[in-house]
Amino acid sequence: MTPARRIAGRSITTLDGLDDAVRDRWLAAFTACGASQCGFCTPGIVVRLVGTHQRTESAALQPGDADDRLVADDAAAVERALAAHLCRCTGWKPIVDAWFLAASDDDDPRLADGGMGGRDCAAAEQRATLEGHTVQSVGPLVAAGRAGFADDTAPADALVALPASDPAQPSDPAQPSDPAQFWVVADTVAQARTRAAKVQGRRTTAAAVPPLEVPPGQWDLTLRTSWVEPAYLETDASWCLPGGEPANPLANGGAFGGKVTSPAPDAARRLADQHQRPVRVLLDREDTVRLGPKRPPIAAGVRSDGTGVVRVVRTAGIAEAIRSCAPTLDVEEHDVAGPPTGAHLRGAGWVEAAVLMAAVRGDHTITSPDGATASAHVDDDGTVTVSVACGDPLDITTLTSYCTGAAHMAIGLVTSESLAVADDGTIGDLTIRSFGVLRASQTPTITVTVDPSLGDTTGPPVPGSDAVFAAVALAVWRHQGFPPCWPTGQPLRSR
Repeated sequence: MTPARRIAGRSITTLDGLDDAVRDRWLAAFTACGASQCGFCTPGIVVRLVGTHQRTESAALQPGDADDRLVADDAAAVERALAAHLCRCTGWKPIVDAWFLAASDDDDPRLADGGMGGRDCAAAEQRATLEGHTVQSVGPLVAAGRAGFADDTAPADALVALPASDPAQPSDPAQPSDPAQFWVVADTVAQARTRAAKVQGRRTTAAAVPPLEVPPGQWDLTLRTSWVEPAYLETDASWCLPGGEPANPLANGGAFGGKVTSPAPDAARRLADQHQRPVRVLLDREDTVRLGPKRPPIAAGVRSDGTGVVRVVRTAGIAEAIRSCAPTLDVEEHDVAGPPTGAHLRGAGWVEAAVLMAAVRGDHTITSPDGATASAHVDDDGTVTVSVACGDPLDITTLTSYCTGAAHMAIGLVTSESLAVADDGTIGDLTIRSFGVLRASQTPTITVTVDPSLGDTTGPPVPGSDAVFAAVALAVWRHQGFPPCWPTGQPLRSR
């Protein structure tokens, strides 16, 4: 975020440079509040908030100083301090909660045991694994960014492989025919970027336009959606020893399904065998946008009796996903020039179908294919209230964190998230800030409650956040009057 020239001659403190007691308190607060899931963004956020807190405790500021807004009891000021950061997992509210816990002078029992405060760590990790759809850890090491990201564990002497900027000119004659598999290999990241002619990503000024038209017919409700980037923060990485198994690019984060088909592990294995040396495979942000799967755009028309037609960009498994929640809808798959798509992304297809069916019926509750049930309501001030039932919660803090993150993603899906894609399929938005992911200051208050009246809260646990994702999307869309296109461009909250 900060050019090196701006810090020349200045002192820099990272998470490891904080006083041990200060660092441990803040990591415990993040653990206690569920303010870190994958842990990739958390170390920088912790350092930012520690610095903010130190300024609040410093000598009284002069009247009119801009920093006088940074007071310990001002959530809006904390959100402004987070403006330079992006967390895709938690929905921001748990992070703000962690601020209030850590910044207080209280000896809160929730801070005990590294923030577990008597909670069952095994149960918390079971819930996190269910929600993340991959094995995940819970605890202060996660908040410290030490949950085992693939690239952090690579051997120091490993070669570095990056996708070539021009896949039509492979640097390696042994490459397969798939352009996404053309790699530039060098001794260092800097050398590989130079050889691959890597340039910083861009943000286009072109508008994002849904690529499909609503089918002709008399409809009571219609919906068109754009290309949407999963926008996971840790870009794809893997490494492999010759003859070995590649490191899992998921590490401690499920990437919302975005890394299920990552090319990194296969490339790491193949290149390590070819070069007979360890090889790190890294994707830059623009690589993940160009090569990674997007949420398939749809265009649908639905009648009040639940019949209708859904047009969707051709995607393996997407028709089955749509029919799982809307068997009365006809599904048409269309070939459209654009980025790859994936039915394995969070709720792809079935969420849109479930929202359409619930909206046309006037329902407020949605049940996911996993068997969880959720409902949501948006108040006039933009506050989002969520109820969920997903079997045994296992750990309320962890469940609430994942459901809050799902609600944040749903609000963005309906109101702000999209990619500009040209008619020839070229993606114009290649930076993390260009995807429309809501910042802390743009995110409304979100409250999550486990509600036995919606379903079983004592039986076998099932993922709950996907049902919340659908229910909040429905509630936001209803609150805005069912505009026919997502994103609507209508913010749910303004400061």
